[in-house]
Amino acid sequence: MTAPVPARKDDRNPGSGRRPIVVGLDPDPARRTAPAWAADEAARRRLPLRLVHVEGVPTPGDRRTAVPPSWEGWNEALHEAGKKVLAEAAEFVTARHPGLEVDTLLAEGDPVWTLCEQSRDATSLVLGSHHLSRRQEVFGSASIALPVMARTHCPLVVVPEPEHTTQDPPYYVVGVDGSERSAAAVDVAFEEAALRGAALRALLVWEHGPLRVFDERGPQEESRRLLSEIVAGRHARYPEVDLHHEVVAGHPVQVLTEASEHALGLVVGTRGRGGFAGMLLGSVSQGVLHHARCPVIAVPTHG
Repeated sequence: MTAPVPARKDDRNPGSGRRPIVVGLDPDPARRTAPAWAADEAARRRLPLRLVHVEGVPTPGDRRTAVPPSWEGWNEALHEAGKKVLAEAAEFVTARHPGLEVDTLLAEGDPVWTLCEQSRDATSLVLGSHHLSRRQEVFGSASIALPVMARTHCPLVVVPEPEHTTQDPPYYVVGVDGSERSAAAVDVAFEEAALRGAALRALLVWEHGPLRVFDERGPQEESRRLLSEIVAGRHARYPEVDLHHEVVAGHPVQVLTEASEHALGLVVGTRGRGGFAGMLLGSVSQGVLHHARCPVIAVPTHG
C-alpha cells in the first residue's frame, strides 16, 4: 500500500492537500455507487483514492466443496477473494477516471477498527448503504456505519444504493444546531457546494419542547439571528455558493430528511448540541442516516 503524503496546509483550497479519499468496499461487485462517489470526489479534489477491503470471518454458510476444510484453506480462500474484490474495484474506478491515483489495502480483523484507523489520515471516508431494510441496515449486526460514525477522525460519507435522483439545479442541505460544534458541518457543506457548483440550504430546526409556550417569537427570532451569524462569515469565504438559510419548526430528522430528498448530499455534525431547547443535532445524525436517501456526510466534532 502506498503511504499517504502528509497534507499541505491551505485553508481555502481543499485540493491542495494529499490526504486520500478512503472507501470501504462491499464484496458484491454490483454495488458500485460508493466507490463511484469516492472516485468522483477524488478526481474533483485531485486527491488519491484508497480502496479498502477487510476480510471477513468464514461461517458455515460460506463453505464450498473446493475449499479445504481447514483454517489455512479458509484463510487463503478469503485472501484470494479479497484480492479479487480490490482488483475489480480498481479496474472500475480507473475506467471511470483514467489517471486517477489509486492504491489498495487488503486487511484482516475488525472492519470498524480498520476503517477508523484509515480515517486518521484521510480527507473523507466513504461507505455504501444498501437500504435492504431500514432497521437491519442501521441497527443490524452487518451494519458498520454507526460504529464508524462514532469513531471516525474525518468526515464519513454514507452513500445509498441504488443511486438516488438529484434535482437540477443541484443543492446540498446542512443541518445547523446553533452550537460552535456545528460549525465544522457548515464548513464542509460550503466546501462541497463550491466544488460541485451547487447551492446550499442551511436549516436550523426548531423543535417544540414538551411544554409549549404561547409566545414563541422570541426563541425563533434568536434562532434566526444565530443561524445568520453562523453562515455569514463562511458565505463571505465562498461567495460563489448560492445560499438559502431558514429556521424551520418540526422534528429535526423529518425536516432534514424531507429537505434533502433530491439533494446531492445532507451534511450533519456529530455530537453537536445547541444551547436552546429543541435544537438538537448530534443525536439526529443517527436518525438521518437511518432515513435519508441521499448521501449523508457526518462531520465529527473531534476531528
